[in-house]
Amino acid sequence: MEKETLLSVEDLAFGYPERLVGSGVSFALRSGEVLCLLGPNGGGKTTLFKTILGVLSPCGGRIAVAGEDVSTWSRQRRAQVFGYVPQSGGGTLAFTVFEMVLMGRTAHRGPFSAPTREDREAAEAAIEGVGISHLARREWTRISGGERQLALIARALAQGPQILVLDEPTANLDFGNQLRVIAELRRLAERGLAVFFSTHHPEQAFAIADEVAILHDGRLAQLGPPEKVITAATMLEVYGAEVDVLSVGGGRFRVCVPRALT
Repeated sequence: MEKETLLSVEDLAFGYPERLVGSGVSFALRSGEVLCLLGPNGGGKTTLFKTILGVLSPCGGRIAVAGEDVSTWSRQRRAQVFGYVPQSGGGTLAFTVFEMVLMGRTAHRGPFSAPTREDREAAEAAIEGVGISHLARREWTRISGGERQLALIARALAQGPQILVLDEPTANLDFGNQLRVIAELRRLAERGLAVFFSTHHPEQAFAIADEVAILHDGRLAQLGPPEKVITAATMLEVYGAEVDVLSVGGGRFRVCVPRALT
């Protein structure tokens, strides 16, 4: 059965009133798929995310969810469809993990409304879903960076979204926590969620992505399956880096290795 196209980005131009950042960007994201966004710093990745999420208005083109143009959607409706996970967040106040995740339910009620039983059950389910139930009563400020990132994912999941957008979700995490977060994104896609995340690590795309989009100077330099997009030629063109793309794990995975080291 062909998967449903949830997010359609068509000839999108994006940026700020005084400065265009990118243009001509088109891609689709289906339910149960992972799309990885790669590209150098300053290439427009975060601005693209902000435009898709409605923080910035498009400078041109169209963004649609299940065929419906989202330009007239309210902020609340966007929050019910899009779950967003920033690079870091949550502040330094001594909320518990449960309280932090419960905040995600404001998408379904007013910010000053008391949480309902349904809200609490949704938060508990989200926490359990990412495997951090043992942290639910711990203070947010007293858990590790990787645990915080999983809690932020749980907060986004508590919104009940169809599309999960993550801006460099493994930034500043140690290697073990990077693996835990990436594995969780793949599990979420297998449960039917559409996952769109950015990273600076091509091996993460090889590990979990169905498709890769490489954004360079505000335009899509490449779009397609990881093995066709992440090549030595593309890495040289986009990053100015000479690498060899090597197969590991019996050919199951690939990694980019600096050519000077091979």
